[in-house]
Amino acid sequence: MNKFEQLGLNESLLKAINDLGFENPSEVQEKAIPLLLEKDTDIVALAQTGTGKTAAFGFPLIQKIDPENRNTQALILSPTRELCLQITNEIKLYSKYIKGINTVAVYGGASITEQARDIKRGAQIIVATPGRMQDMINRGLVDVSKIDFCILDEADEMLNMGFYDDIVNILSTSPDDKSTWLFSATMPQEVARIAKEFMRKPLEITVGHKNSGSSTVSHEFYLVNARDRYEALKRLADANPDIFSVVFCRTKRDTQAVAEKLIEDGYNAAALHGDLSQAQRDSVMKSFRNRQIQMLVATDVAARGIDVDSITHVVNYQLPDEIETYNHRSGRTGRAGKLGTSIVIITKSELRKISAIERIIQQKFQEKTIPSGIEICEIQLFHLANRIKDVEVEHEIDTYLPAIYEVMKDLTKEELIKKMVSVEFNRFINYYKKNRDLSAQSAGSDRRESSSREGGSDGGAVRYFVNIGSRDNFDWMSLKDFLRDTLSLGRDDVFKVDVKEGFSFFNTEPEHTERVLEVLNSFQMEGRRINVEISQNNGNDRNSGRRDHNGRSGGGGGSFGRSNDSRGPRRDDRGPRGGGDRNGGGERRGGESFGGGRSGDRNTSPGGRPPRRTDSPSSSAPRERRPRRS
Repeated sequence: MNKFEQLGLNESLLKAINDLGFENPSEVQEKAIPLLLEKDTDIVALAQTGTGKTAAFGFPLIQKIDPENRNTQALILSPTRELCLQITNEIKLYSKYIKGINTVAVYGGASITEQARDIKRGAQIIVATPGRMQDMINRGLVDVSKIDFCILDEADEMLNMGFYDDIVNILSTSPDDKSTWLFSATMPQEVARIAKEFMRKPLEITVGHKNSGSSTVSHEFYLVNARDRYEALKRLADANPDIFSVVFCRTKRDTQAVAEKLIEDGYNAAALHGDLSQAQRDSVMKSFRNRQIQMLVATDVAARGIDVDSITHVVNYQLPDEIETYNHRSGRTGRAGKLGTSIVIITKSELRKISAIERIIQQKFQEKTIPSGIEICEIQLFHLANRIKDVEVEHEIDTYLPAIYEVMKDLTKEELIKKMVSVEFNRFINYYKKNRDLSAQSAGSDRRESSSREGGSDGGAVRYFVNIGSRDNFDWMSLKDFLRDTLSLGRDDVFKVDVKEGFSFFNTEPEHTERVLEVLNSFQMEGRRINVEISQNNGNDRNSGRRDHNGRSGGGGGSFGRSNDSRGPRRDDRGPRGGGDRNGGGERRGGESFGGGRSGDRNTSPGGRPPRRTDSPSSSAPRERRPRRS
């Protein structure tokens, strides 16, 4: 007996469920479906991404819709175009045996006129992104004033993307007596505010613990030196030959750069970020779903709406700025009851974030070391042997076998096997036998060492001098915020901020040095150019009358030139500024307005693509190419 029959669903839905091969409802479905079918109520359902939430609200919604009434009865809001289309397709599959139910997707990047026409023909269910839905309401193209149901799917994602005002306006336009169903992975403040303001005594369904991670996902972290982050990513991919993954970066520029390097090094990879056109995004996602792409490098915003059940790994190439976002990233794997792995590549300075994430997801990380070259070669060797053993033989080859036997006739069985596996194995052993171990030596043995950074030794951190200070209305906290926002860095990436009257000092990890010098030295504040350079004292700043390496006084907040020997020769391949992530529109600190400077991605071409580099991120030596996969 199909267990869905016990939930109170009608025959038409059960028939569709059988066609889809669903047998056992997930926990959120078991809890939500009977409750939503029993009565008209508001609910808040907290469950991780990939736990079957679409069916949890889709089945009861379809059963409650009146197919004879052509007016819009239900509105489903989702954060992205991809998720909007996915929900629409699933609702259509669930309702295929119910004559008269029409579901329309409404999203940006497509003709608003055609979408309005589809709704006018009669759409009982509209699935929409908040921005496009608000636009249609403003134009009078859609009427939600008489809907019976409003579903907010991935509510925390929508609010993280800045749709709060749109959602509030849409909910305000809809009837007060409608049923509102809110589905979310986490319960941040803004989601709670929506629930309090627009829902009537909502019932709460929680799958697992609030904000906790999925039990089907294991969590690992690998501690490396900052300069080895990309090489570590490649080794982790090689150590998992069947990897089918999403690799998360913080910015569009980093996403594009990492994807380009992976492709150049022979991996089946692609980038997914906001600078791609909709056609490009669709093409990338189609290739990913067809497994033509093994490593999809994505920003958090672009990855929202990815719903592929067979993702084996999520790789955090860089941790997100907001720790809560980690939960959404890891939820891309371990879906539909399958096991998945979430990997974090971190440096010593980020170790404290692991403990913070553990508290949120209520699960422990396992610390692992980056595999050595010999270990990877062993993994690849056995993977190849199994591929050979399991390969399906096409009988078209039979015609050629006599000639092949003639070529191989002098080889013994052992020699033939050895030569066969060496065709692939030799490429890996030749690449890895001269490469060094990447694990940061004993760096992770005690996570507490990372918390000593603020009061003790900074290890390899870089100390900077900048010509703004308290006379510019900064204290240490506001300057830290200003630097973090301007540089598009995480909350813990700027530290040991020391503000003097006319100048200040601060620290970052070495991996951020190029960005710090490039962005700040081209930034103007109140018409005055900011200058930053690497401090020659590197941590001893007590002498406010410091003099730099050229003998210039640092006490008056004057303009200091860049230290060329700390940066190397200036690159000439920079295209027009644009592309990448940036913060515009200015920011107010201490009553002074610091206007409109762009932070972040300077070295991009007009299309947002960084110039192709032939050197590694941290070395002027040519990057050695990995053997290409066959």
